[in-house]
Amino acid sequence: MKTEKNSTYRLVILALFMAFTVVMTLLFRIPIPFGYVNLGDMVLLLAGLSFGGSAGFFVGSLGSMLADLFAGYAFYAPITFVVKGLEGFFAGWLFQKMDHKKPLVATVIAGIWMAIGYAIGDTILFGFGAAIASFPLNIAQGLVGAFLSTLLYRWLNPYITKKLK
Repeated sequence: MKTEKNSTYRLVILALFMAFTVVMTLLFRIPIPFGYVNLGDMVLLLAGLSFGGSAGFFVGSLGSMLADLFAGYAFYAPITFVVKGLEGFFAGWLFQKMDHKKPLVATVIAGIWMAIGYAIGDTILFGFGAAIASFPLNIAQGLVGAFLSTLLYRWLNPYITKKLK
C-alpha cells in the first residue's frame, strides 16, 4: 500500500532524476566523429526502467526540455518535450511488458524512437536533408544512453527502489 511518505519520496527522487538529466545533458559530452553525445538519455532511460513509463515521461520530457531552454535552444523545446518524454515512457512501458527481463532491448527501442522522433522534428524545422544528417548522431546518442542506463539499472536499482517497496 502506498503511503503519503512513499509518494513524497517518489516525487523527490523523480525531481532529482529530472535535475540530473539537465546536468548530464549540459555538462557531460562524449566526443564521437562529427559531433558528440551527451549523457542525458542515460538518466531518463534509467528513470523509465526503475520507476515505469509515466516516470520516464516526466523525467525525459521536463528534464530534457529544461536542458534545451538553459542551453539556448528554445525552438527545440516543444519537440524535445514530446520526443524525450516518449523515449522515457517507451523504455519504462516496454520493460514492464517484458516482465522486467530485458532492459537493454527496451532502452534500445526507446533510443531508436528518439532518433526517429528528432528526424521528424528536424524535417519540420530544417528540412529532410538536416534530418538525414542528424540521424546517425541521434542513433549514437540513443545507443550510448541505452547501454549505460542498462548498466546503471543493474547496479543501482536495488538501492533506488528499496524504499518504495
